[in-house]
Amino acid sequence: MNQLQIEIDRISQKISEHEKLLTDPELAALAQEEIAKLKEQQAALTQALTTITDNEKSATTPQASFDLVNALIEVRPGAGGEEAKIWAEELLRMYSRFAERKGYKVALLDSGVIKVAGKGAYGAFKYESGVHRVQRVPETEASGRIHTSTASVAVLPEIQPNQVEIKEDDLEWKFSRAGGHGGQNVNKVNTAVTLTHRPSGIVVHCRQERFQQQNKEIALQLLRSRLWEMEEEKRLSNLEAQRKAAVGRAMRAEKIRTYNFPQNRVTDHRINESWYNLGGILEGDLDLINQTLKKVYSA
Repeated sequence: MNQLQIEIDRISQKISEHEKLLTDPELAALAQEEIAKLKEQQAALTQALTTITDNEKSATTPQASFDLVNALIEVRPGAGGEEAKIWAEELLRMYSRFAERKGYKVALLDSGVIKVAGKGAYGAFKYESGVHRVQRVPETEASGRIHTSTASVAVLPEIQPNQVEIKEDDLEWKFSRAGGHGGQNVNKVNTAVTLTHRPSGIVVHCRQERFQQQNKEIALQLLRSRLWEMEEEKRLSNLEAQRKAAVGRAMRAEKIRTYNFPQNRVTDHRINESWYNLGGILEGDLDLINQTLKKVYSA
């Protein structure tokens, strides 16, 4: 039981004891004075308990409310050079396979970014945010030495325009040819989009679609989700004591999982749990990992 609640209950008991003294003419005045003090303490503690409870609810509610929406998954190579790029591609493929197993639709939005559409998509992928580390012998490694590479994964809910306010004056658009770099929009072949949100410094690139307008819409979609992520991580930082209640969502820089090829082992460091089915997991068999994480973080 919460320590504050224990103290509130103790004060309630003392109030009851003093109320029994109100029938004694000699002690009634003293008892009434003590009851008033105790009730004042009780009210202050009750208010403190309500505030803490509201904070704990706020740590879970925003996350839970997005569980049913579409997910945007962004995988970027980290440390490890070319091997890290290969690893990022493998993770994106793993998520695509898992999504297909669950009956979701997968669309490539841009290099390293996919959209998973379907009821419950964000809830199915939200535990994947963080740094994923791989330990294996690269095919190009003649000496057989094990290399360590990383990739960062960000899983974001698809945010609707009315859920995040973006002012047009805060946006800076640049357009270029999809096959290379360029400056301002000068003709219709400049389909690639670079969108900068000045207040936050967030920059979004999109060049996947054939038409500029489609890339602009995707860029705005990604920006909304990244702005949501930024605010969410600020909120979680302010509620550090309740982070475990925040459905286990990791920040981008937090190492969450290691994939060890020599040992055929996948270890999730948040819950200190390992699975020995690395090949199947990389083919999209993430159900057991997902179910275990849900069980831990919804308990």
